[in-house]
Amino acid sequence: MTSIHREIPALSIPLIIANITTPLLGLIDVAIVGNMGSAVYIAAIAVGGAMFNMIYWPFAFLRMGSSGMTAQAYGAENWRASSLVLYRALLVALLVGLVLVALQQLVSSVVIGFMEVDGETRQLAERYFSICVWGAPAMLGGYALTGWFIGMQSSRSAMWMSIFINVINIIVSLMLVYLFDCGFVGVAYGTLIAQWGGLLFGIVLCLRSRQIKVSVSELFCWVEVRRFFSINADIFLRTLCLVAVTLWFTSVGAHQGDTILAVNALLMQLFLLFSYFMDGFAFAGEALVGKYIGARQPDKLAMSIKALFQWSIAVAVIFTLIYLFAGERFLHLLSNDVTVVEASSQFYYWAAIIPIAGFMAFTWDGVFIGATRTRAMLMSMFVAMVVFFVLYKLLITPMGNHGLWLAFIAYLFVRGIVLSVIFRFNRKEF
Repeated sequence: MTSIHREIPALSIPLIIANITTPLLGLIDVAIVGNMGSAVYIAAIAVGGAMFNMIYWPFAFLRMGSSGMTAQAYGAENWRASSLVLYRALLVALLVGLVLVALQQLVSSVVIGFMEVDGETRQLAERYFSICVWGAPAMLGGYALTGWFIGMQSSRSAMWMSIFINVINIIVSLMLVYLFDCGFVGVAYGTLIAQWGGLLFGIVLCLRSRQIKVSVSELFCWVEVRRFFSINADIFLRTLCLVAVTLWFTSVGAHQGDTILAVNALLMQLFLLFSYFMDGFAFAGEALVGKYIGARQPDKLAMSIKALFQWSIAVAVIFTLIYLFAGERFLHLLSNDVTVVEASSQFYYWAAIIPIAGFMAFTWDGVFIGATRTRAMLMSMFVAMVVFFVLYKLLITPMGNHGLWLAFIAYLFVRGIVLSVIFRFNRKEF
């Protein structure tokens, strides 16, 4: 096994673990309030979590933008440049977080109004939001740190930070709810404390890495700041396109009735599980591609891209086989609603196609982020989004929910195809 084939799992496995543990932050809150004796608490936590997902998702550029630039600086052994990427990303995270805190009432009313929630659930969700929003600078700062760790080839640091946040959340939330009898708000404060604790833990890990003191003039160097925001603006717009497709997919499912909504949500869990693994390999791609571009080693860059696709194809085949031969059992584990599980059977093959249709998109994303070729990523996402909406418009009436799934599968496939074409015609520029 070549060194690159050893590096890929060494980088990806900790990040896969981090991906899988990240959703635990919300699940832990749900599990605790689920034992408080009222379903409204669970609904409020679910709504509150969805609110933050909608708000934080567009700011994923703080992670993706940081990783590629840091990896290139790492490959060039330019520790000053890597430090500047971190400081700029943390500064942006702090400023955006403070804006969210300052505008929390406006943000809360707009987002919860979009979700059309009323009554006691709305009141509790707003209360949950008003507490957890104070963790916005820490949460966004965590994005920046994660991207920087990936770029510095230190995926284990990102993993330990994710695990630390979840452990703190469990301990503090349980103490506040059951020991100090804080009730529902104890869960919110537990999440808030875990977020800030995770940021501090990540900073401690940073201090153990190569850090260079920089001047204010270096931090605000116009040329580098413009490049930083150019890269991140592309990723921000790309994320908005992704959010548009995801929200529309969910909305169309909801308009087809509760059963179809539940079916789509259930099958989407198969997509999410696959994405947790593929994101791990994409993150490894960011680190390796950026490193070899920074080190100006085109031979190793080509080898790393080839190896990444070999790993990705293997993972896609494994997941496809699992979904084809053990998918029904998995659905029964996710839901005990016989009606929903049985209704899923007629749409299940669409979810089973996802790994083969989507592995190229995930892999190329990692390559292009590592190369900081974010404009190409925006182009591919925009084309794929247009394909999704055109196919949806053409197919939803004659095919119903099958048309929606076909549009989604095409969207994933087109993302990978467009990036493949762009890479083919721009190979020498990498």
